[in-house]
Amino acid sequence: MILATTEYPLLEIFWTILVFFAFIVWLMILFTVLGDIFRRHDVSGLTKVLWIIVIILLPYLGTFVYLITQHTGMSERAQRQQKSVEDEFGKYVRSVGGGLDPTEKIAKAHELLDRGAINQAEFDQIKRQALAEG
Repeated sequence: MILATTEYPLLEIFWTILVFFAFIVWLMILFTVLGDIFRRHDVSGLTKVLWIIVIILLPYLGTFVYLITQHTGMSERAQRQQKSVEDEFGKYVRSVGGGLDPTEKIAKAHELLDRGAINQAEFDQIKRQALAEG
C-alpha cells in the first residue's frame, strides 16, 4: 500500500518547507503589527479595535494594509519602547548595585568619620572595598 504517489516528491517537500517558512514569517509580522497597535498612544481605543477587527477578518490583507498605511511611526515607537526598557533596566541595576562610584562611597564614609559615626578602621575598610570595586 503506497500512501502518496507523486512524480516529484522532493519538489513537494521543498514546497511544503517554503509554505511553512512563509507562514512563520507572516506570524512574525502579525505579532509585530499587533504589538505596534497596542503600543500606540496617538490613536484612540476605537481605532485600535477597528484595526484588530480588520486583522481578524482579513488576516493577510489586514496585516499588509496596516504595514503599508501605518509604517511611518512603527520604528520610532519600537525604538522608544526599547529605550524605555533599557532605562528601566538601568535604574534597576543602579538600585541593586548601589549606584555610587568609589569616590562617592569614600566621600560618604569620610563624612561619617568626621561626624564620629564610624572609626578610622571602618573608614579604611570602606575605602579598601570602594577601591577594589572601582
